[in-house]
Amino acid sequence: MRVLHYFRLSRPDSFGGVEQFIHQLSVATRAFGVSSHVLATADEPQAPTQRLDGHVVHQAPVGFRIAGVEFSANAALRFRELAARVDLVHYHFPWPFADLTHLAFGRRVPSIVTYHSDIVRQPTMLKLYSPLMHLFLGRVDRIVATSPNYVRTSPVLQRHRERVEVIPIGLDPASYPPPSPERVAALEHEHGRRFFLFVGMLRYYKGIHVLLDAVRHTDIPVVIAGGGPLEESLRAQAQTPGLSNVRFLGEVTEEDKCALLALCRGVVQPSHLRSEAFGISLLEGAMFGKPMVCCEIGTGTTFINIDGETGCAVEPGDPLTLREAMQRLLHDDDLVARYGAQAAARFQAHFTAERMAASYSALYQRVIERADATPQ
Repeated sequence: MRVLHYFRLSRPDSFGGVEQFIHQLSVATRAFGVSSHVLATADEPQAPTQRLDGHVVHQAPVGFRIAGVEFSANAALRFRELAARVDLVHYHFPWPFADLTHLAFGRRVPSIVTYHSDIVRQPTMLKLYSPLMHLFLGRVDRIVATSPNYVRTSPVLQRHRERVEVIPIGLDPASYPPPSPERVAALEHEHGRRFFLFVGMLRYYKGIHVLLDAVRHTDIPVVIAGGGPLEESLRAQAQTPGLSNVRFLGEVTEEDKCALLALCRGVVQPSHLRSEAFGISLLEGAMFGKPMVCCEIGTGTTFINIDGETGCAVEPGDPLTLREAMQRLLHDDDLVARYGAQAAARFQAHFTAERMAASYSALYQRVIERADATPQ
């Protein structure tokens, strides 16, 4: 079974949540007989085609951007070529250019789309884009949401509810490099074992400004690992009085990330907007058996992290409740141990890469068989 993933970004150039999901899925579905190709755009493609962990990545140069959306005639032409050679196309939403590509070149190929997030920040663009978006979502064979929470709270998914199914994102612990004892010791010497860890891109919806307000003038140590468009302004905020307990590391290696996850007291993800549709860094925390702190925003964050079971879920954008949750975990060893064990158990029950791959492979097969049985 040959599958083409189509999204605006991909590894090895970009390491965001959707790119990580595509990579994990492409690797994990190999065990189910799926041969994956990934087609994405890049400002400066490393190579038109390259092999990566058993699947093939194709990159096309970005032509131009409108309102931050990549457009690429080269990508559309590569898509037409590749789509003719696969059994199914797997789109990843949102990317309006993919909608146009599908309507132009993809309608004869069985297709699904993973709906990663509503469009939250650009209401004017959404109003203009909405007819195309609903036309695209109405033409693909199936829509996959990553959590039941998001299905319940997304007006877009509710409009297409009869064609939506839920497959949670999963991770493979074996794909994470074990850190060397020397590196763990060095990071422990630098940060200790009582810090709360944030890992991720420093974007507008991540709520890091709220996190800084929450821990100001407290004894709560915080380590922030990641870069992004807000890094400079957030580092400047952290230089103001009362935040000597916060350390910014910038982007870290996968080995260092794993060492930090092993060492930390818990994982904090203060995302306060629905652009945070799932929260892979929370999932990594659960995989490492760590308690979690996040906000209740009606998305997959509180599907991963169950308040009072695997960690704490607080009001979005509220520094006070965030501080209270973190202080409770900082000073209660028994609670940390219980939440951490329950987080690891929930990960094994719901969020393994094998479980995700089995569900997607079965869906691919159903969609292809239904298309084969439908008269053209």
